[in-house]
Amino acid sequence: MLDGTYFNGWCVIIAHTGTHVVDWQFCDRENQAAYEALLQRIPAPDMVIIDGHRAALAAIQKLWPETKIQRCLFHVFHVIRRHQTFNPRLDAGKEILALTKTLMRVRTLEEATAWISEYTGWEARWDTFLKQRSSTRAGDARPATVPATRDWWYTHQMLRKSRGLFRGLLRKHHLFTWLDPDLARTDGTPLDRTTSPLEGGPNNAIKHLLRDHRGLSPAHARRAVEWLLDSLTAHPRDPWTLTKPEHYNPTTRTRRTPSASEEPIGPAAYDTAFSPEDGNGIQHGWAGRSHP
Repeated sequence: MLDGTYFNGWCVIIAHTGTHVVDWQFCDRENQAAYEALLQRIPAPDMVIIDGHRAALAAIQKLWPETKIQRCLFHVFHVIRRHQTFNPRLDAGKEILALTKTLMRVRTLEEATAWISEYTGWEARWDTFLKQRSSTRAGDARPATVPATRDWWYTHQMLRKSRGLFRGLLRKHHLFTWLDPDLARTDGTPLDRTTSPLEGGPNNAIKHLLRDHRGLSPAHARRAVEWLLDSLTAHPRDPWTLTKPEHYNPTTRTRRTPSASEEPIGPAAYDTAFSPEDGNGIQHGWAGRSHP
């Protein structure tokens, strides 16, 4: 499973097996180049789970063309919930939200087939409804995504986005990859279908580490994250193997002393004492309050 998390101005993309960290890549943001730098160091797996980031998908298709993709079902639900909210007003929205919730209850290929059948029925049932249009002549407010040159738009855009999401996942076979019998584990345990082990594991550990050690410089924070991720691999390195002679005699930084030719900025007591002229000190009176 692949996912990126952000901290202290950095982003780290982590490859995880569900139990151990495999490798990681630092970058300024998630992009295709960063994903490719990580993927080219890892042998192509049989299946990869992603949250749907386009950069990750593009890198996988380029470097791991034979690897099958599973879209994280939790992120699918999150996208649908964002489109339809927690309490959809329209019946079509209520149905697609309820149908999305049942994804997590699918356990077998038979149940997956039944789910696809239910979804196909939803599309057929609301096909005409989703073709409804609105126009400027009807007095409706123009959505921000509709260009000013167009005088009409589809009325139920969020429902159409939900339909487009599921259409794409089913067409690419990214929805039920984890049930593929060719990928089944020899011990019979089911494959992962979300990136939760990664997000609740290394990603969460990074957040806790930096929360408990506030104030680290960006370089120090990155080194701390590297050490944490190394400790979460299947074979962590012995810390004594990482020490070098210069670590025993670190260079000390000396405070720079201003030269005599440099003029001081501000008064002599600047930022070290209060001055009545600056409005600092004990204030008397009503301080703007009206008299009783």
